[in-house]
Amino acid sequence: MSAGAGSIFILTLIVSLIGLFAAPQVIERSLLRPYWLLRNREYHRLVTSGFVHADLGHLIFNMITFYFFAFQLEQRIGTTKFLALYLIGLGLSDLGTYFKHRNEPNYASLGASGAILAVLFASIVYFPEQSLFIIPIPVPLPAPLFAVGYLIYSYFSSKHSRGRINHDAHIGGALTGLAFVAVTDPGAYAFITRF
Repeated sequence: MSAGAGSIFILTLIVSLIGLFAAPQVIERSLLRPYWLLRNREYHRLVTSGFVHADLGHLIFNMITFYFFAFQLEQRIGTTKFLALYLIGLGLSDLGTYFKHRNEPNYASLGASGAILAVLFASIVYFPEQSLFIIPIPVPLPAPLFAVGYLIYSYFSSKHSRGRINHDAHIGGALTGLAFVAVTDPGAYAFITRF
């Protein structure tokens, strides 16, 4: 197990499970609340909200996605760049959320989806030939096609958001992953010429 990805994987599982089954106050203290971010200087929530999840299904889905993409990506780009990508994805993926909900005192969100989408989309750039299975579609989708479809899905989901899952962060994370590769390794985009 890679050092960076393995540590994030284990820490997210532990904190999320504690919040879900032993100490719900962990979730409440970790939620991203854009209205209070600047007013109460709750900057830590940009990070802590990424280590708690709404329910077991949310956690499992995020951890499965992380498992299948993070470890091979870390091997490709190295631990330092991987950790930078994850932390930048965690922070930047919530910028859109902040601006959209900064005047809503009751809005809150949580989950590692923004950072995980940064990892997923960076992985798609490095491994464009991979195929992804999406339930309930019974055939594998080419990774670039999945990327476009997922961005469209997230855009519409953000318009009709329910619960504390932050669909805006999905878009922010995906774009952060693509931008991170463009800045740190622009040659990785050479695959585009093959399509």
